[in-house]
Amino acid sequence: MPAPGENLRIDPARLWDSLMEMAKIGPGVAGGNNRQTLTDADSEGRHLFKRWCEAAGMTMGVDTMGNMFATRAGEDPDALPVYMGSHLDTQPTGGKYDGVLGVLGALEAVRTMNDLGIKTKHPIVVVNWTNEEGTRFAPAMLASGVFAGKHTQDFAYDREDHDGKKFGDELKRIGWVGEETVGDRKMHALFELHIEQGPILEAEGKDIGVVTHGQGLRWVECTVTGKESHTGSTPMPMRRNAGRGLALITELVHEIAMKNQPNAVGAIGHIDVYPNSRNIIPGRVVFTVDMRTHILPKLNAMVAEFMERAPKLCEGIGVGFDAKIVGQFDPPAFNEGCVNAVRSAAERLGYSHMDIVSGAGHDACWINDVAPTAMIMCPCVDGLSHNEAEEISPEWAAAGTDVLLHAVLETAEVVG
Repeated sequence: MPAPGENLRIDPARLWDSLMEMAKIGPGVAGGNNRQTLTDADSEGRHLFKRWCEAAGMTMGVDTMGNMFATRAGEDPDALPVYMGSHLDTQPTGGKYDGVLGVLGALEAVRTMNDLGIKTKHPIVVVNWTNEEGTRFAPAMLASGVFAGKHTQDFAYDREDHDGKKFGDELKRIGWVGEETVGDRKMHALFELHIEQGPILEAEGKDIGVVTHGQGLRWVECTVTGKESHTGSTPMPMRRNAGRGLALITELVHEIAMKNQPNAVGAIGHIDVYPNSRNIIPGRVVFTVDMRTHILPKLNAMVAEFMERAPKLCEGIGVGFDAKIVGQFDPPAFNEGCVNAVRSAAERLGYSHMDIVSGAGHDACWINDVAPTAMIMCPCVDGLSHNEAEEISPEWAAAGTDVLLHAVLETAEVVG
């Protein structure tokens, strides 16, 4: 089939209006969004998305994990659908575009097809995956992980937030438990548009990132155990300071990541200090080490070195150390045919582009195991994301959505 013509473009103003309208739901305190998964705000956003999809002539299906699937019929009833989408949930202090651009860009692509009367052999489905962020209910990409067989639904339903509320109960409370069995849907392909969440595209002056790989990830939850005692009256040589263990391990993580350059990162993010009092030496610190690279042997070697050296550092200062892996996925290599469809779309449309590795995890990383998958990235200002100051330009949003539209139409096969 011939590729779509280069004059085929989405409506940039309509896309931007949709992004701004969704951003009114679950507003943050500093211009972004707090629309965490399975909250009332999440439900409100879902209802708006459903209304928009139905107005565009699509039929909505929902599975038992709350994943939403809006279908535009194809000409061949036996052809597997081409999927596109991302997620509508946000961080507690999240931006207006992380995930949301991928969902509403996909909706805009369908609206453009409708405007121009374009028909495709394969049905097209716009998806909103539940709980991609994983902030309220860990781990991240939870519902797409169940869809891809990485987790069981029972495991997902039993996840608890900080208040002890369970995922399954909250999904039922907001009214988004669907009837479809998770993972029963089969896909011809899936495309996910997303902001980069890093500084590379903007720094290189590129409109489009053609994502060839995702980073593998290991989250190692560590507990350093010392002894609580008074900061003023405990002699320095007699202290068993768990905070000092944290400090040494922070430097260790940085050292290991730097040793494995390029394309490797590591840091400590979440930290809980006990008893967290000004005048008490910490007796226990619990924290999570996040290590990532798209090269699996390198990732495994980084974690192995950490697991070998961290206990020795702690032993040397008289504190205990324990660690367990609480989140992991191996680096995905996205489907060559889908990646080529993205690259050729960018070239056909005249957008500058470069190959890029996704520094963050995305639902597409899980779906890549069960269907041909690719990702499209657009720049974000200063690479800032998971922050209310996250920003993109309307032009960047339009370029990414144009490429999404063309890649999906090429894959879904335009008829007539």
